[in-house]
Amino acid sequence: MIRLAILASSNGSNAQAIIEAVREGRIDAAVAVVLTNRPEAGVIARARNFGIPVEIIPSKGHKNRSEYDSLVIDALKKYSVDTVALAGWMRILSETFIDAFEGRILNLHPALLPSFKGATAIADAYEEGVRITGCSIHLVTPELDAGPVIIQAAVPVKGTIGELEALIHRMEHRIFPQALQWYAEGRVSVAGRKVHIAPPSEKKREIEYVEGCLISPPLEEKI
Repeated sequence: MIRLAILASSNGSNAQAIIEAVREGRIDAAVAVVLTNRPEAGVIARARNFGIPVEIIPSKGHKNRSEYDSLVIDALKKYSVDTVALAGWMRILSETFIDAFEGRILNLHPALLPSFKGATAIADAYEEGVRITGCSIHLVTPELDAGPVIIQAAVPVKGTIGELEALIHRMEHRIFPQALQWYAEGRVSVAGRKVHIAPPSEKKREIEYVEGCLISPPLEEKI
């Protein structure tokens, strides 16, 4: 079982999806703490509603990213965290943080990496006129949004940008818990740029399509 910290900067719907998956036994993890850099973030109330400890470390007033991240590392150490989930963490991590949790940081990005990197991925894809976008869960490396991809959901671009954003978020809520469970089971390995997911120890039902969105590798459910 992993001891998980969830870092989130805003509403926290993905944090809640992870917490609920843990409570339902779909992730072999304990959510040790939720940490945010914004005192007004909606994730604070969501975490407290589940009785999860919350740490608030405002972004302002620090010399650089490394100084700030050192405070975050110290906070996570208090909870014996071994794995970090970035669920809408709107800060670029310093090498100080990445080194402290090397190979143990999973990030959510709302596009099909390597396309549309950065903080405005959904709007960028919509304005570009692409037919398919989506969301990705990847391992974090020093290069922004460039780590090895664990799982992706391909989402058709149709309707308004608000409708697209809502559908992407629903897919995020499905694929992030799945990626964390594979990681918790020790089934995630990396060779170069490619992630390999080892077969499960027991037979599981595979779910490849959700709401018309292709998910690869497929989601797994116990039979």
